[in-house]
Amino acid sequence: MTIDAGTQGHRSMTLTTAAAGPQRVRRGRSRLRHLTKRDRVIVTVMVVLPLALDLVFIWGPALATFVYSFTNATGAAPVQWIGWKNYHDIATLDPSFWPAVRHNALWLGVFILIATPLGMLFAALLDRGLRGSRIYQSVFFLPVMLSLALIGIIWQIVYTTQGGLLNTLLGHSSGGTDFLGNPDINIWAVLAEATWRQAGYIMVLYLSGLKAVDPALKESAALDGASGWQTFWHVIFPVMRPINAVVIVVTVIESLRAFDLVYITNQGGIGLQLISAMITQQITGPGNRIGYGSALGVILLLVSIVPICVFLVMQFRKDDAE
Repeated sequence: MTIDAGTQGHRSMTLTTAAAGPQRVRRGRSRLRHLTKRDRVIVTVMVVLPLALDLVFIWGPALATFVYSFTNATGAAPVQWIGWKNYHDIATLDPSFWPAVRHNALWLGVFILIATPLGMLFAALLDRGLRGSRIYQSVFFLPVMLSLALIGIIWQIVYTTQGGLLNTLLGHSSGGTDFLGNPDINIWAVLAEATWRQAGYIMVLYLSGLKAVDPALKESAALDGASGWQTFWHVIFPVMRPINAVVIVVTVIESLRAFDLVYITNQGGIGLQLISAMITQQITGPGNRIGYGSALGVILLLVSIVPICVFLVMQFRKDDAE
């Protein structure tokens, strides 16, 4: 009886791999045995402490918020279980909820259609090695380093009705346009502030991705006669798929957690209703409606998670298909 050499080699390789598995396990266990008592204590603390902090400061409050959303908790009266009443009242009785949803959707749309392409354009221009690119990069990134509260104060000076920079440039020395007080235009004024900051953030993300692209791809495209625009869209942009995933996730999160700018302007009042501002108003307001505010928080969490999960699942499927 003859045994094929390839089959015999495959069997020997399988046996070697199978034998190597338990060997690795034994090796790992022996390393653990060689750890001193002090080393084991340090390793345990390094694992347990971050996990405990994560549970206490993130998962604990998140779970408590979910539970409180089904109660009438106010911080004073006894807590009673009321089921889905808070969610029903939010969807049917609260006059600010659906305008807030529309404004959050508008915020996301502006970030995707204006701030992201603008940041991408800045990154593409800086990646071409313009003279003074370091200065331009610092100027574009400066708003990202400023707090949103400070950005809101700066733009209030720009939008001020009497003597504001924008009204002065428009030639209105007195009685100019009330950009932040007019409910028909104040959302667009605040979105201009948010876009100013977000474009610099997106620029940095794409610039880091462009620096990692293999220069040989650009050279090959240039040899094939592709223009700079064609090279970017058909060669470079598809390679930056991981950066695109990060940008989408960051954009969704930033648009849904928007709070500081509208709260500085008019505490999320008429024309600037946002879900995040509503949560603060309900929990810290006169009624201290903790249960109602918790329900709004759960809604905001679900609205944030669903599009991100859908996008990531689609990306993973594309990667598996390739």
